[in-house]
Amino acid sequence: MEQLQGELPAGMELHLVRDDAARVSESIAEVLFDLIIGSIFAVAFIFMILAAQFESYSEPFAIMFSLPLALIGALAGLFIAGSEISLVSLIGMMMLMGLVTKNAILLIDFTKQRMLQGISCQEALVAAGTIRLRPILMTSMAIIFGMLPIALGLGPGAETRAPMAHAIIGGVLTSTLLTLVIVPVVYDLIHLCKKQ
Repeated sequence: MEQLQGELPAGMELHLVRDDAARVSESIAEVLFDLIIGSIFAVAFIFMILAAQFESYSEPFAIMFSLPLALIGALAGLFIAGSEISLVSLIGMMMLMGLVTKNAILLIDFTKQRMLQGISCQEALVAAGTIRLRPILMTSMAIIFGMLPIALGLGPGAETRAPMAHAIIGGVLTSTLLTLVIVPVVYDLIHLCKKQ
C-alpha cells in the first residue's frame, strides 16, 4: 500500500475500502422486502379496482387466479433460459401482475355482458372464449415479440435486463394458455355458488 502511495501523482491519495458483507446482504434483504410489500399492495389495488369495476367481491377472484399461473410461467421462463432470480427478474414479475390480468378481464367482462342479455353462464363463457381469443392472442404475442430482443440479449446492456424479459415471456405464455381454461372454470364455479 505504501509502495503504491509513493507512485501516485502529487495531491492524490490511495485508500483501501472494502464493503462489509453484512451491510450488502442487509441492503439486498431490504430491497427484497420492499419488492414483496410492493407486490402485496399491487395485488390489493388490482383486487379493489376489479371489485369496483364488477361491483362484486367474488368475481375478481376468478380474474386474480391468473396471477399464480403467471408466476409459475415466470419461474419456468427463468429456469429454461438459465437466468437467476434477481432484482431485475422480480421487477419483471411485478410487471406481469398488470399484464396478465387483462386477458381474464377481457373474458369475464364479455361473459358478464352476454349474461345480461339472458344467456346462461356456461354459454356466455364459451362465447367469450371464442370471440375474445383473437384479441387475447394478439396482445400476448405483441408483448412476447416486444420482449424478444431483450430476452436474446440484443443491444448494449441487454444482458442485464434479459432476466426481466425471460420472466415476462414465460409468465405471459403460461397465463395466456391457462387463463383461457382455468379462469372460465373458476368463474363458473363462483357463479354457481352465488346462485345457491
